Amino acid sequence: MRGEILGPERRRRWSVDEKLSIVGSIGIDGATVTQVAQRHDVSRQQLYIWRRDLKRKGLLCEADPALFIPVELSAIPEDDQPKGSGDIGGSSCLVELDLRHGRCLRFDSGLDCSVLSRLIRAVEAA
Repeated sequence: MRGEILGPERRRRWSVDEKLSIVGSIGIDGATVTQVAQRHDVSRQQLYIWRRDLKRKGLLCEADPALFIPVELSAIPEDDQPKGSGDIGGSSCLVELDLRHGRCLRFDSGLDCSVLSRLIRAVEAA
């Protein structure tokens, strides 16, 4: 039996940069795998395959559920401390985070986690 395909070819070619961009958009602004797949007209399974392949090639960092990093704390001289900074429970402080490629990110410890995640992804993507 012979068949004929009518209409445009469904198979598409995606560059590595396009795959990285699409897979990297998962989680940004709370986007789920399903939402990203629908936005780009691919299956959810395709995104999982791309993510696995990109990780194997070393192009996508493995994300562990918990990440422990060394932290250096230095005391601020009493004269330089703002009023009320002695109370650790109610105050915030400046946090410095060293990223890849010599980048450094400084932010207030009270920064919302979702905002911080988006900020780190934006800096790492640049």
